[in-house]
Amino acid sequence: MAETMAKAWEGFVGGAWEKTIDVRDFIQKNYTPYEGDESFLAGPTDSTKKLWSEVMDLFQKERENGGVLDMDTKLVSTVDSHDAGYIDKDLETIVGLQTDKPLMRRRQTKKAAEAPPAAVRRYPYG
Repeated sequence: MAETMAKAWEGFVGGAWEKTIDVRDFIQKNYTPYEGDESFLAGPTDSTKKLWSEVMDLFQKERENGGVLDMDTKLVSTVDSHDAGYIDKDLETIVGLQTDKPLMRRRQTKKAAEAPPAAVRRYPYG
């Protein structure tokens, strides 16, 4: 295993980061600024364009609904409180939503669960 670990770090400049956790030292010793232009970037794929169009439609619906499309009023949000969310599962490569429905607002703290903000009381969600 030691040999595998040694190979993993081949090509990196050594420093304090080798003996203690020192992210700053590692970055300063091993970072190379990119000074070129954006020509290496690829444009958006057809899936990305379609997905973005769906997001823009959701934003429009959210605005038409007074600024909130949906809200989970029963569950306090934690890192694993909601199932994985998708905008369009067939088009997505990375799951990035924090709730199980697109643009669903969630409560952030237990205090919010005890005394919901006026927006929660004003809109009839859940």
